[in-house]
Amino acid sequence: MADPRRGPVPAMTSPTYRSAVVDFKRQLIETTLREHGGNRTHAARALGVQRTYLLRLIRDLRVATPASAGRHGERPAT
Repeated sequence: MADPRRGPVPAMTSPTYRSAVVDFKRQLIETTLREHGGNRTHAARALGVQRTYLLRLIRDLRVATPASAGRHGERPAT
């Protein structure tokens, strides 16, 4: 029920709010990954989250991940 002192509650605020939060999270993760050269462990540490939680966010939010150099700095075969 709407609070009469605040006026009516707009019907479509939730999807807009949720999409804004998802966009913010995605952008923050992409920026942090870029800053750490695609290193997910370092990015997770910088964000203050567990690496496994960051991996789940990357998957669930469909975060664009930068191309990494592979394990231990090796270049992927072309």
